[in-house]
Amino acid sequence: MGSANNSNSAARKARIEEMRRAERSRARRNRALVVAASVVVVAGLVVGGVVLMDNGSGKKDTAASGGDGKNSGDVSSKSSGDSGHFTTGKDGVRTWQGTLSRTHVTTPVSYPMHPPVGGNHNPVWADCNGDVYTQQLHDENAVHSLEHGAVWVTYTAKAPKADVAALAEKVKKTPYSLMSPYENQAAPLMLSAWGHQVAVKSAKDPEVDKFFAEFVQGPQTPEPGASCTGGVMK
Repeated sequence: MGSANNSNSAARKARIEEMRRAERSRARRNRALVVAASVVVVAGLVVGGVVLMDNGSGKKDTAASGGDGKNSGDVSSKSSGDSGHFTTGKDGVRTWQGTLSRTHVTTPVSYPMHPPVGGNHNPVWADCNGDVYTQQLHDENAVHSLEHGAVWVTYTAKAPKADVAALAEKVKKTPYSLMSPYENQAAPLMLSAWGHQVAVKSAKDPEVDKFFAEFVQGPQTPEPGASCTGGVMK
């Protein structure tokens, strides 16, 4: 039995190390792409600015002519695009039955669950390479992290400090995971992945290790292997 456990532990460590190497490689590629994209954007802005100046010279300002000055395409919030409901398994894990949309939006999103486990989200993900945040994240950025196969640990002010500290240490050691406070949730400690969620009693709850093992880059991941760095800056 001891040798089997040691073998499983070694295999998991090897998997995590391989994920770290792949993540570092993706991060280097992403930095190169960002530099190249920045050059293209700057060039486009210069050209666009010239065109706008030419077009604007013969037009009146909307507000000055009595309009409200708003872009009809801009809205203060958008639907998550989700439809369906949760079903709860014998282990307490809730699984979303239905549709979880994946459209990129730049406006706030109204989700049918808290924390959200999927739906329309911001184009920029929250860094999830073992990142522990001390302030609440925007749902829209965290959902993008879930799309990349991350497990998101959240807690309220009612969670015992010892459990918060223990879970933070676990997250720091686990690529494709992140942690942040989240007040508007049903239990003091919760774990979320794309389409899945569970409330745990403590950091020592067996469901913690089980959830991480099953859903960190698990089969539910819409974009397996996508980057967990280079997203939202802390």
